[in-house]
Amino acid sequence: MEKNSATETRKKQHISICLEKSIESDIKTGFNDLFFVHKALPEVDMSDIDTACSFLGKKITAPILIEAITGGTKEAEKINKNLAAAAEELGLAMGVGSQRAAITDKKLQETYNIRPVAPTIPLIGNLGAVQFSKGEYTIKDAKEVIKQINADALAIHLNALQEAAQPEGDLDFKNALDSIKKICADLGKPVIVKETGAGISREIALMLEKSGVAVIDVAGLGGTSFSLVESYRDKDKPAIGNTFKNWGIPTAVSVAETRKTTKLPIIASGGIRTGTDAAKAICLGADYAGLALPLLEAATKSKNDVKKVLERIIKELKTTMFLIGAKNIDELKKKDIVITGKTREWLLERGIDTKEYANRETLESLRTTVKTAMYH
Repeated sequence: MEKNSATETRKKQHISICLEKSIESDIKTGFNDLFFVHKALPEVDMSDIDTACSFLGKKITAPILIEAITGGTKEAEKINKNLAAAAEELGLAMGVGSQRAAITDKKLQETYNIRPVAPTIPLIGNLGAVQFSKGEYTIKDAKEVIKQINADALAIHLNALQEAAQPEGDLDFKNALDSIKKICADLGKPVIVKETGAGISREIALMLEKSGVAVIDVAGLGGTSFSLVESYRDKDKPAIGNTFKNWGIPTAVSVAETRKTTKLPIIASGGIRTGTDAAKAICLGADYAGLALPLLEAATKSKNDVKKVLERIIKELKTTMFLIGAKNIDELKKKDIVITGKTREWLLERGIDTKEYANRETLESLRTTVKTAMYH
């Protein structure tokens, strides 16, 4: 087991690198290849638009989640509490960073202890799949981190790319799927499996669903590259992390692939930067959109700074819904969206018909017209 001082040092380095360096991949999410069909007559009052939905059995005001960012250092405590307080006031869900540090050093539990400032919202704990795979963690540890923050679910993160790029990375993933199955069976809480910037393919999504996972967070390529983050920590130059900074499945593609395979709830994360990105992800098949990096700098300042960013995202989401005539999230999921460029090429190569997305409303209108004609 890694010494906690090393874990804490690494967490500090991750925060400073994410704040000070360029850490986003060159290859983007694919959302720029997606276009909504504008409704010149939206036939909706923007003030009536409802973004509310449920997550883990609790109502949230918008399908926006604060993704796992950090924990395990004194700096992380302030960040997590600002994020949590903002989420509580806005009625949104939140996940904490990996709780590995809290397992080995009880003193660091406080850096994750956000329930006092977020008593009602859905909270998600976090541990790594590879630590279960190699036997470092047990189901007892999983239950302990849930208890530590009174979480509603546990996220198991898949970070093979990050571990491969990390100088001290753990690379034994051979028992990861069996470990996930056991956690799902024994935890007594919903299990979310999330990638960390390289995306989930349709094949992996199906494996996860069969393993008993409750929610999939695709965390695709196009946002923060943890391979690139680790390259800044690597003393060997050129760093291997720089070579793999653009490795993965773009977020838009990952959402479409996952939705074609599974009926599980999907969180789209990885490069979500605007409310329009979130709307595109949901129209493509996601149920929620998660973001992290856009909130980090604000979280180092205050709760109100975090709120401003989130309020902008939600306003952009509502405006997008207004411009396509969607009164609620269910209607947003049924709107026409045109897929072009590299995203279209990828999906077609994987056997996904992109025309279906572009003609949802048209086809539904034709069906309604035909039915009406038949009865008159």
